[in-house]
Amino acid sequence: MATLHFLRSFLILLAVLPFTAFAEGNGPSGLTEKVVTYKAGGLTAHSFVVFDSNIKGKRPAVLVVPEWWGLNDYARMRARQLAELGYIAMAVDMFGDGKTAANPGEAQKLTAPYYKDPSLTKEGIDAAIIEIKNFPETDPSHIAAIGYCFGGYVVLNAAKLGSALKGVVSFHGGMGGAPVVRGLLKASILVCHGDSDKFVPMSAVEKFHKQLDSIGAKSTFKIFPDATHAFTNPASTETGKKFNMPIRYNPEAAKEAWGDMRNFLAGVFKK
Repeated sequence: MATLHFLRSFLILLAVLPFTAFAEGNGPSGLTEKVVTYKAGGLTAHSFVVFDSNIKGKRPAVLVVPEWWGLNDYARMRARQLAELGYIAMAVDMFGDGKTAANPGEAQKLTAPYYKDPSLTKEGIDAAIIEIKNFPETDPSHIAAIGYCFGGYVVLNAAKLGSALKGVVSFHGGMGGAPVVRGLLKASILVCHGDSDKFVPMSAVEKFHKQLDSIGAKSTFKIFPDATHAFTNPASTETGKKFNMPIRYNPEAAKEAWGDMRNFLAGVFKK
């Protein structure tokens, strides 16, 4: 029980009201970047949207849910990479007001509500889906979500609870939360996980895999050797040292997992 409590603490909006504010500019490689402000439940989200304006017409959308640190430069970097692949991407502000955590204690407080009530994950993702559909660049029938650590927990739970997503990708995310229910889960799932993750052990991954198999869900599990929690983030090694956390960057596994995600998204968006 103590291990589960620690896992929940570590891992760890709502009908959108009728207004949207935009701040925009030009990003790297000719990308167009916008900060969209929208009401989601009791939160005011400031999410980051990016797309390649040189591409004409509609394209699939990919939501990016950050680690428990909140919407930071790492999440924006991943959104830009997705835009360079031809998608419109949104790095989602799940905490509202652009809040970010400076340390694990702050991160636990920000994420705790989502672990106490997994339905909040769906509310946050559904609000982001509504917002991204406002962009003329978005193909509303082709939306997916990826998430890192806490973000992986978020996207998996939103999918389990029936969010309108074609597919979700969890990078070293939590496996708990809402139950797997036949008929609610519509998305295909890709789980990219490290075999040396001290926060989400392989026993939890195997349990989740069996739950998905029991309802015939479309899922793929990729397990990376010598990869810890947060293995995709180049800053994780230094962060681990700073806060005495068993995390570190694994560039080989990170590169392979990104390639797996690219192939997965191409498959779920194939018409």
